[in-house]
Amino acid sequence: MTVPDADTWTFFEGAWHPGNVRMMGPRTHAAWLGSTVFDGARAFEGVAPDLDLHLARANRSAENFGLLPKVSVEAWRDLVRDGLARFPHDAELYIRPMYWAETGFAGGVRFDPSSTNWCLSLYTAPMPLPTGVRATLSPFRRPSIEVAPVDAKAGCLYPNGARALIEALNRGFGNCLMRDGLGNIAEFANANAFLARDGAVFTPVANGTFLAGITRARVIALLRGAGVPVIEQTLTYDDFLRADEVFSAGNYAKVAPVTGLDDVRFEPGPMFRLARQLYWDFAHGRAG
Repeated sequence: MTVPDADTWTFFEGAWHPGNVRMMGPRTHAAWLGSTVFDGARAFEGVAPDLDLHLARANRSAENFGLLPKVSVEAWRDLVRDGLARFPHDAELYIRPMYWAETGFAGGVRFDPSSTNWCLSLYTAPMPLPTGVRATLSPFRRPSIEVAPVDAKAGCLYPNGARALIEALNRGFGNCLMRDGLGNIAEFANANAFLARDGAVFTPVANGTFLAGITRARVIALLRGAGVPVIEQTLTYDDFLRADEVFSAGNYAKVAPVTGLDDVRFEPGPMFRLARQLYWDFAHGRAG
């Protein structure tokens, strides 16, 4: 796939480059052994909510993974500001700071932290419309810290979500809920999960098997600030099937409705609409 130059700008090795700049070779450790971490912030409608939290998490992910976070949050922020100036003010963008290992030690599997490299990429990514998606239960599960680096936003975690999405798509669904090793719901394949029932909102408790996201935390805080009870607890698939509403929260689409789980149908309801409006108000500085 050829990426139009105007759609992407990447800061790499001291300069901005247009388009899908080539940064890795066949012997780059990250290219074949997965030693990458990243984060994703959003710019839309002239705002970039929680940008500093995303930039700080990129550095924290690098530390947790064993890479060296070579860019301060302040330096990341200055680069983002420079990058945003290359796009229209109201452009809908994905902002991705990224670290990876260039080389490994003898045998290749163990990467050399001193070889950590990095880039910042900003690219056009339209915000999905909140039209809703039908989801199902995935047969694939989320790992725990004993078997995967779930304390980092690591690239090696995402093939598991990708295969879950592909399997769901092959059955006619647009997303899927994934369980942890004990059979409880962790999250959707690409976002955190919420349900509403009897005037309260519930979300799976952060148990180390999924990334408890920045947007998730923001939505929880905003709903609680509006007087809505938000309960973090262990949830099963049956809990979601019995919900009044189901919605997701994540950086890419922010707050999005779920219109069905298998044969159960949902309408985008008042809790979803409130959560989305509260988030948009926060993003634009209109929060009370």
